Amino acid sequence: MLRAAGVGAGDEVVVPAFGNVELAEAVSLVGALPVFADIDPATYCLDPSAVEAAVTPRTAAVVVVHRFGRCADITRLRELGRRHGVLVLEQGESEAPYDEMAQRRERAAYLDAKLKGVRTPDGGDGHSYQQYVVRVPGNGRPDRDAFARALRARGVACRVPVKTPVHRLPEFRRCVTLPETERAADETLALPVDAALTKREMQRIVSACNALGGLLQPAF
Repeated sequence: MLRAAGVGAGDEVVVPAFGNVELAEAVSLVGALPVFADIDPATYCLDPSAVEAAVTPRTAAVVVVHRFGRCADITRLRELGRRHGVLVLEQGESEAPYDEMAQRRERAAYLDAKLKGVRTPDGGDGHSYQQYVVRVPGNGRPDRDAFARALRARGVACRVPVKTPVHRLPEFRRCVTLPETERAADETLALPVDAALTKREMQRIVSACNALGGLLQPAF
């Protein structure tokens, strides 16, 4: 994708640090430098204002990753690209069939209505709930990790979506401040929302979360 777009040695490419390392590796593979920008805390996608601040005369491209079923503010990002003469490339998630997406949204609505003590996702327009990502309030990573272990002990197959932001990995370590990225990495937890989940399984998720969340201050 990058090489075909003419990105190469000496160029900079703005990418999110909240996600998989493969994107930064792909930038390095063509000889360019990955530059990390912060995310919007509601969508977990690149924040256009943070991207604007990261653009330099060497910036050749911005790679926008749509995350968890939410879309980035692509209109603002494309306008930014036009203004600075920078390519804006998109990386999306595979779309589920319509029926499966409808069932995920139904299960997400159930969790939205029933969960207490965690901050549920900001649904927004067109959220397809590829993952149902909540925020666990408290003392960041230690509380989130303890919450996840307790859920798993109760039979809920939750997962941490991003364990370490890319700018904190040894091969891409940068002296850059990305507060929303780091907060999201410390607080987020993906709960099951698959179309195959039964009503009883959904009730178990809610019961387990609420039993633990009741010990914490609800996040507003």
